[in-house]
Amino acid sequence: MLCLSSSARGTVKDKANFKVEEDVSALRKAIEGVGTTEKTLIEVLTQRSNAQRQLIAKAYEKATGRKLAADLEGDTHGDFEDVLVALVTAPDIYDCQEVIKAIKGAGTTESTLTEIFASRSNRQIKALSEAYLASKCSYTETQIIVKQLANGKRDESTNVDTAKAKADAKALYEAGEKKWGTDEGTFIDVLCHRSIPQLRQTLVEYKNISKKTLQESIESEMSGSMESLLVAVVKCVKNVPAYLAERLFRSMKGAGTTESTLTRIMVSRSEIDLLDIRAEYKKLFGSSIYSALESEVSGSYGDTLKRLCGQDD
Repeated sequence: MLCLSSSARGTVKDKANFKVEEDVSALRKAIEGVGTTEKTLIEVLTQRSNAQRQLIAKAYEKATGRKLAADLEGDTHGDFEDVLVALVTAPDIYDCQEVIKAIKGAGTTESTLTEIFASRSNRQIKALSEAYLASKCSYTETQIIVKQLANGKRDESTNVDTAKAKADAKALYEAGEKKWGTDEGTFIDVLCHRSIPQLRQTLVEYKNISKKTLQESIESEMSGSMESLLVAVVKCVKNVPAYLAERLFRSMKGAGTTESTLTRIMVSRSEIDLLDIRAEYKKLFGSSIYSALESEVSGSYGDTLKRLCGQDD
């Protein structure tokens, strides 16, 4: 089971002087007492790293004979329940569950699949695949790109080959802008397999040839799921935190909040790059994630997300 170590750009870190028995005791009191004490659940589960939460879950089961996730499901409800269960789930298992939900729900949620596969590293994707054999998934034709990303075969070298970037840019231009009808296979091959530094150079070379950005070309040449998927991949190549900031903004904008997206991004990025996502959000939208959470979500669910977010910007 993969427990990602906390990154310097996360808002949640390992808790110093971590005492698993004290946390288990506090959680038991909160869950087994008369009326669940939400404040304790939030305090313990948002202020420990996922690796520490896994130790708590193991010790909790040993002490009670019950799974912590199951007790949280029985004692809380709605979005608050979802975010707490997400917090006590290992990252690879959580990603895997979100992928299954996206595929098996009423109509495949391509945006969820793209968000997960486009923003995760090869290591995270391989861990996810081990948690759930990707071959079991019944992908439709429009999800072929997601399947390519799910293979976790993106080149991870940091070297940039300018000649190759020029050749790829030319191939993309000839497969799209210059062609009657678009050769989507070329786009999928290049965008799913080249390293991120290499693709950044390809984006520069493409603009030199086309006078349009690759994103603009995709938007004018394609439509539907394929367009959305490839645009998301390009956005992640340029800047994953900015892409996720935009996803957060859209999840809280307009009539009603998309809590599933909000929960997934806040939980899954809290130990990776939530500080960077916060900075990009402020830059793009002129206000902070914290203030958006304050106005869009309330109660224990809102409190949990605000604790994960950290402070206001």
